[in-house]
Amino acid sequence: MKMRLTKQFGFEMAHALPDYPGKCRNIHGHSYKLFVTVEGQPLEGDCLQPKGTAPEGMLVDFHQLKMIVEEAIVSRFDHALVLPRKEGTETPADSLGGYQAKVIMLDFPPTTENLLVHFAQLLDGRLPEGTRLYALKLYETETSCGELIL
Repeated sequence: MKMRLTKQFGFEMAHALPDYPGKCRNIHGHSYKLFVTVEGQPLEGDCLQPKGTAPEGMLVDFHQLKMIVEEAIVSRFDHALVLPRKEGTETPADSLGGYQAKVIMLDFPPTTENLLVHFAQLLDGRLPEGTRLYALKLYETETSCGELIL
């Protein structure tokens, strides 16, 4: 028997798509919602599982999943400005003067589609034994999202 569990996360992030012909070429922000779905078999047997694993009958402890996703994705991208790295340009953080800046430079445009793939890579190898990442769904706005099924 396979089971899937999903946990929702939220974070605020700004980005820009400089090669895009429309308004999204400008720096702008979104209230992102990320849904992380894992798949596996609930644990059977002794209720006294090793520390850090889910108890009998659970696929994964939601708190444990929260800690993994918070560390790998949310804490890094929340309240960040995410931009594609351009060869030969100075970093935006250098030109912001005295403002605090959490700037993440990526080797690709920070579209919903690319972010989904990147987030899956960030979670790779971090999930508890016996579970696997099944899907990620990322809402950029309330009515627009992308989904990656692995």
